[in-house]
Amino acid sequence: MDPLTHALSGALLARVAAPANPPRLIGPAASSHLPLRLQVTAGFFAAVFPDLDFALRLIDTLTYLNWHQGPTHSLVMLPLWAWLLACLFSRFFSGSYSWRQFYLPTCLGLAIHIAGDLITSYGLMLFAPFSTERYSLPLVFVIDPWFTLIIIAGLLTSWLNPNQKITAITALLGLSGYVLFLWTLHTQAVGFARHHADAIPHTDISVLPQPLSPFHWQIIIRQGKNYHIALINLRKTSASHQQDISNEWLLSKIATAYRPSTENSWQLYPQFGENLVLSKQVQNAWLQPAFEPFRTFSKYPILARIDRSEKKLCYWFYDMRFKFPELPPSFLFGICRLDNEPDWQMLRHRGLFYID
Repeated sequence: MDPLTHALSGALLARVAAPANPPRLIGPAASSHLPLRLQVTAGFFAAVFPDLDFALRLIDTLTYLNWHQGPTHSLVMLPLWAWLLACLFSRFFSGSYSWRQFYLPTCLGLAIHIAGDLITSYGLMLFAPFSTERYSLPLVFVIDPWFTLIIIAGLLTSWLNPNQKITAITALLGLSGYVLFLWTLHTQAVGFARHHADAIPHTDISVLPQPLSPFHWQIIIRQGKNYHIALINLRKTSASHQQDISNEWLLSKIATAYRPSTENSWQLYPQFGENLVLSKQVQNAWLQPAFEPFRTFSKYPILARIDRSEKKLCYWFYDMRFKFPELPPSFLFGICRLDNEPDWQMLRHRGLFYID
């Protein structure tokens, strides 16, 4: 989920947890009560903290991708991070308030950040450092305007009525209702995928939220070294007439790629390419030790292209999770070898977005 939404959600939850009618104290007694604005501020900044693992990009991209949403997103580590942040906030305000007063809003900010990322498709190491296994319930795309707007509405109305937190509570309930709505859409998409997978032996199904609409879903059915892919729009119940989209805006082209579930829109993608002779060479390159960091990162890897010249041979791969209609794939990596040299090396292709 995007950092702004994380921060706003932390502020909203801290506002919900704050007293409905904070006492107005003066003198020494005032220092024993943490003002509402500081509680909300602590929740805001605490909810940003877990994404500081972005600093791993200073090492290299795959180190970041393999450890993103790792220890900083761990439930096991949450109490420690909350204590460190609470101490930092206390020192920032020259010790006017103790770390204990900041501890609850920082815990809440961290917790809602973890919950927000848990319902995206990347996956969290919830029990790091004891386990690197990732957990995910993919319900919402990483950028969801509806999700963010519900939070903003709750914060704005709460700001206009600082002595009443009912509006913040209403927004939080609305956010929960929206997530429940997404869960029903996810269930529909899973049913659609299972119906198709019944005719395919030995399959593994993934249903992933997509951009622009909560009704857009990507279905990935993995069968050995092949992927069966469908982009569906659960809002559309019948096939529409095909139209020329060459002159449409980019966002319209992307939205048009998601077809009604009633259409037979499945496409087959071989993981190592359609050429059976070359696929053995591709698999050999894929298994090279130099490519191990990308193999660790990728869940649904697929061959993008083969670049062959007089001096160099490269096999380029991307992960199907990060390929969207009309856009080049993100996180495109190649395993390459110079002619007459036995060693392979991994290269990164810079993509459309800054994170690539």
